[in-house]
Amino acid sequence: MSGCGGEEIIRIAKKMERMVQKKNTAGALDLLKELKNLPMTLELLQSTRIGMSVNAIRKQSSDDDVASLAKSLIKSWKKLLDGPSDDKEPEEKKKEPLPPTQNSPEPREESSSSSNSSFRKDDCAVPPENFITSYPRAPSTSDSVRIKCRELLSAALKTGDDYITIGADDEELGAQIEEAVFQEFKNTDAKYKNRVRSRIANLKDGKNPNLRRNVLCGNISPIVFAKMSAEEMASDELKEMRKNLTKEAIREHQMAKTGGTETDLFSCGKCKMKNCTYTQVQTRSADEPMTTFVFCNTCGNRWKFC
Repeated sequence: MSGCGGEEIIRIAKKMERMVQKKNTAGALDLLKELKNLPMTLELLQSTRIGMSVNAIRKQSSDDDVASLAKSLIKSWKKLLDGPSDDKEPEEKKKEPLPPTQNSPEPREESSSSSNSSFRKDDCAVPPENFITSYPRAPSTSDSVRIKCRELLSAALKTGDDYITIGADDEELGAQIEEAVFQEFKNTDAKYKNRVRSRIANLKDGKNPNLRRNVLCGNISPIVFAKMSAEEMASDELKEMRKNLTKEAIREHQMAKTGGTETDLFSCGKCKMKNCTYTQVQTRSADEPMTTFVFCNTCGNRWKFC
């Protein structure tokens, strides 16, 4: 991240982020035109996450010029992910072995082919520079079911444009998740397929983009993600809702168990007995009647009268 170009990109990224938050895309076209003329690097894409802001502006704006230019920028930035590992490194390496054999055409052709094959092996054995290297690469498989599951997981990881800005190898990451699931079940039976389906559904959930981003960034490893429960994969909003419901249930249970007045005025809907305890609590505004919580001492059933 060097030079004035990097500083300009950071400045534009901050402006666009504010636009997305305010859902006001006025002036977005000018910023996109500036971006088009600035040199973008993979480091800047990952640090500023400007791709996510550009994509959000594309979706929010009703201006066709803004949408078209944003789409064009995202497409050009995606090429940065493939460039360093596929083109530059092999070209640099090809230049080194050529001089010693330059005077003898036939041996040079052989060394060139052998060096090319060695590059292919290296490319397969070593992860791309933009991929998170803390996890081992998944071994290849010839099982058609497993191959299909890997493709579906990879497609789910590309639900949004997050993988472009983060720089994750979605195909390799999908293979790692599938490998972790397979290692748990050791076959491709119904349990294996259900586990893969649940991962795909949660990665595609538009209301829970943070899960996909955490997997792409490596905050959640493929092995951990392969074993997460539905509750663990849920969005922050859903987790908070479940937490509040649990607290309410505990509060009502404790209220019915620890306090209240015994009465035979209520009949339990389950056991039909009249051995009950009730408690009245002001759960609404002061001018509203109190809520009556009833607990059956015989079967433990709880209900409330408003």
